[in-house]
Amino acid sequence: MKYIFFFSLLLVLGTSVYGQEDLDNYLKIAAENSPDLRATFNEYMAAMEKVPQVGTLPDPQAVFGYFIQPAETRVGPQRANFGLSQSFPWFGLLGARADVATDFAKAKYEEFENTKSNLFFEVKTAYYNYYFIEKAIEITKENIEILEVFKRLSLVKIEAGTATVVDELRVELEINDLVNQLELFLDTKDVFRVKFNNLLDVDERTEIIVPDLLWQDNMPLDQLNMLEEIYASNHQLKGIDHKINAFINQEVVAKKEGLPKFNIGLGYTVVGNNPLSTVSDNGKDAFVFPSVGLTIPLYRKKYKALISEARYLQDSEISRKEDKKNTLGTIYENTLKEYKDGHRRIALNLNQSNIAKKVLDLLIITYSTNSKDFEEVLRIERDLLRYELEYEKALTDKNASIAFMNYLIGK
Repeated sequence: MKYIFFFSLLLVLGTSVYGQEDLDNYLKIAAENSPDLRATFNEYMAAMEKVPQVGTLPDPQAVFGYFIQPAETRVGPQRANFGLSQSFPWFGLLGARADVATDFAKAKYEEFENTKSNLFFEVKTAYYNYYFIEKAIEITKENIEILEVFKRLSLVKIEAGTATVVDELRVELEINDLVNQLELFLDTKDVFRVKFNNLLDVDERTEIIVPDLLWQDNMPLDQLNMLEEIYASNHQLKGIDHKINAFINQEVVAKKEGLPKFNIGLGYTVVGNNPLSTVSDNGKDAFVFPSVGLTIPLYRKKYKALISEARYLQDSEISRKEDKKNTLGTIYENTLKEYKDGHRRIALNLNQSNIAKKVLDLLIITYSTNSKDFEEVLRIERDLLRYELEYEKALTDKNASIAFMNYLIGK
């Protein structure tokens, strides 16, 4: 089975499909491989096993007694006796206990779902960051090539006597800075690749497929409904709701624990034969008809404390839910701001890049004819590099904000 899975994994990673389909495949691999996800799922399964434990009757009690010196009766000596008893709690107690365990298990399930949503958010963010660093390397290399062209142009003009060696040195300074920046990007790429592959729990050296141009995700809902959807679907809030229900049922359990319990028992006595007795039932074993008992909980302080504990825990979770809603509201507003900022920066930097390219083309023509404005040429080239990098960063920031919104609504 393991070899089949790794063969499937190689097929996925070798697919020449770009864009969102690749990311969806990575999310699937992360979900299948994540140790943290397996751990939280097993915790949920363990919590589910609590339900049959608390929802069944206590074990019956069997008693055996042997008379060392048989007790003589008119029907013969008593040799041994057997007893079997069963305790029954108050009506509905077992069901209430099972409800408590079920609600706690549901809270564990929401914890599992929240872990999965958070994993998907981390994978998406790591994917977008890796895309950005790939584009940053590509853009930086292209700008180094442009500067090499400037350098050759300046050398030609120096030989022609229409420029000074200062122009060449200025280009050298710019190239050295970009080469250093490129080395940093390459090192960062290695870090991002390791982080991404660790999230997928695959080999750290596995190459990552990213698109030539990152798509733009949109808001999952309109702004008016988004916050309401968060309050309704967020896994942390749903987990708190299940805990509140568990503590409500725990209060019911505490009340029923303070009510009487029933006991039903059966007895059987082994009687030996009395040779001196002439009664008709001589040596006949005795069967005691069912006996009914009642356990009365007299010490009420314990049960009152259990009820108070359940109520305090309810109030605690209700307060925790209100605090979590306030926190989520603040987080949503900040994420919405980042989404809008990313959307604006995409348009801004794309426009700025186009303008900078036109200005750079004009300045190059000017420099080629009269050797003027070389410093301005380098400045605009730096601006163009910055705008191109900021455009790609804006794309990743916008998509990362959408990924976080999807996490907030439990996707």
